[in-house]
Amino acid sequence: MEKYKMYVSVVHQQVYHYPDDSPWEYEVNVTEEYIPVFHRLFHQVDRLEFRNFLRAHLPYIPYHYDQDNHDIDTRTMKIYALIHEFTDDKSKQFIEKLPYFR
Repeated sequence: MEKYKMYVSVVHQQVYHYPDDSPWEYEVNVTEEYIPVFHRLFHQVDRLEFRNFLRAHLPYIPYHYDQDNHDIDTRTMKIYALIHEFTDDKSKQFIEKLPYFR
């Protein structure tokens, strides 16, 4: 299968196909089947963060009891795991030091 070079920004929750499109943190080489997985995970995180925004206006729901926060963390871990799978050794070493990866 053919591999595609993509540029991933976890901060901006975006995948870019060209390095000059926008700032990015990780370069990955993935097969075509993984491209929609990145998009789907970022879209899910975006939806969950919007729900968190709405919930933040309800002071009677404590932040630490909010399931959406745990769901965001889970998806962020999946994103880093995917990046780790398809990136270079230097980025892998950095990701392995992150609290999400432990």
